[in-house]
Amino acid sequence: MTAPGSSFGTSHGAARGDHDHLLEFEDVHLSFKGITALDDVSFTVDEGELFAVIGPNGAGKTSTFNCINGVYKPQEGTIRWKGEDILGRRPDRIAELGVARTFQNIELFAHMTVLENILLGRHIRTKTSWWDGAIWVGPAKREELASRAAAEDIIDFLEIARWRKYPVAMLPYGVQKRVELGRALAMEPELLLLDEPVAGMNLEETEDMARFILDIREELRISMILVEHDMGLVMDIADRVMVLDFGERIAIGPPAEIQRNPNVIKAYLGEEMET
Repeated sequence: MTAPGSSFGTSHGAARGDHDHLLEFEDVHLSFKGITALDDVSFTVDEGELFAVIGPNGAGKTSTFNCINGVYKPQEGTIRWKGEDILGRRPDRIAELGVARTFQNIELFAHMTVLENILLGRHIRTKTSWWDGAIWVGPAKREELASRAAAEDIIDFLEIARWRKYPVAMLPYGVQKRVELGRALAMEPELLLLDEPVAGMNLEETEDMARFILDIREELRISMILVEHDMGLVMDIADRVMVLDFGERIAIGPPAEIQRNPNVIKAYLGEEMET
């Protein structure tokens, strides 16, 4: 694992400003041509928290992510980042604030190497101009060397060094999911949106990914929102869980409380899970 003082990790600072929560998602309503995707959904995420969102297919989980990172603009409601309203901002501006995302379906550049894909995540943090980059001297050279060092640290953190020079199309599915996670980490986020990070994985790959998610929270202190269908994983690692059903929030609370909630059992879990 990465030692303290690594060249990657959040660069935005951990000091709390005049805000109660890192993210506030308040009374959000989103619809498409009369079809309601989110119906007055509200929740908060605190610094260092691992917050999970579960629900049946079509419940509004991915729509929630798309509202947070600016892909969708809700018709009603408020989304605040550190107390500041970000509703309507472009996705790239929200990413600059410190919000990164992985995708349910792998969205990597298949013919680029592991290192090159992770370096793409550094683009949001580079400041030098294209001209400086073309001549590659002074600040541009220092910035690229720092980005490469950060990417190598991420590769070590996620234990994918043996594949660093391989095109990602050649890699096992579980390793590709780690590479996508690495690209998001390269953006130096304060909030990481994980969209079904263990979907399609076998048991060993799932356990590895769960370990990395916990390491991200404990070692890097990055807050996370996790959308996942693997209920065992969610109940094991989440601090709080929100349940959506047909765009409505039907429950929110600690995992043990969610497992016993009759509305959740009826809508999604099917039966009470063992605690």
